[in-house]
Amino acid sequence: MALVSAKEMLQKAEAGHYAVAQFNINNLEWTKSILLECEELKAPVILGVSEGAGKYMTGFKTVAAMVKAMVESLGITVPVALHLDHGSYEGAKACIEAGFSSIMFDGSSLPIDENIAKTKELIAACEKLGISLEAEVGGIGGEEDGVISTGECADPAECKAVNDLGPTMLACGIGNIHGKYPANWKGLQFQVLENIRAVTGNTPLVLHGGSGIPDEQIKKAISMGVAKVNVNTECQLVFAAATRKYIEEGKDQQGKGYDPRKLLAPGAQAIRDEVRNRLEVFGSIGKAE
Repeated sequence: MALVSAKEMLQKAEAGHYAVAQFNINNLEWTKSILLECEELKAPVILGVSEGAGKYMTGFKTVAAMVKAMVESLGITVPVALHLDHGSYEGAKACIEAGFSSIMFDGSSLPIDENIAKTKELIAACEKLGISLEAEVGGIGGEEDGVISTGECADPAECKAVNDLGPTMLACGIGNIHGKYPANWKGLQFQVLENIRAVTGNTPLVLHGGSGIPDEQIKKAISMGVAKVNVNTECQLVFAAATRKYIEEGKDQQGKGYDPRKLLAPGAQAIRDEVRNRLEVFGSIGKAE
């Protein structure tokens, strides 16, 4: 099955009041685990790749070729989109050329006029190729590829200006954070989300920093128009914990327990378990068509 645009996935999710999961990837083991679990649960999935992860995996063209080959070799039948996460203007253009089926241009740190101008140009380029485009307004807190933000809330008027350009989906800051959430986090700002929803119509909204947000808040956000939730940190944490346990129990010193295939297996299974957990919360199990 070929990679697909995220557009139809998210339109169905928005109408059905569930969310498509975006799981970020950075190696073969993670990608395989995510794809196999989503196939078993018949859930559509978006594989996110940040610019840093793309470089780590030796470039966007390598990532696209790897994912396409894995989808084919594993016999994956559920819809799969390969998505640039928090892309720069140059990164977005490179991923369009590399064969990604979905692009995020993060112009949230730019003056709004510049964000609008570059988003408009990239939307036009993506529409010609049937690629989905995610735009962003309002920075997401925490750190992503060296970009640090305090997690400010987006201005609804700016959201409307960017949304009027016709992006496939819109990511808006509503107090969400990348990485672990601090103890003093105030939670998602639902009044801001309601104000944004009022001026963006039925455009599917995106919740970044989905790892660590209480499930009840995620479900409420989905009921208010969020159709994609991004997950990265939770997979990293469970992978690290499972690998640590394997080593602390000395299993890497038993027989050929040091073999990377055995060493990484507990972490890979932990990712599959966490993927299942998140899909249950997002309501997307059995939604693949």
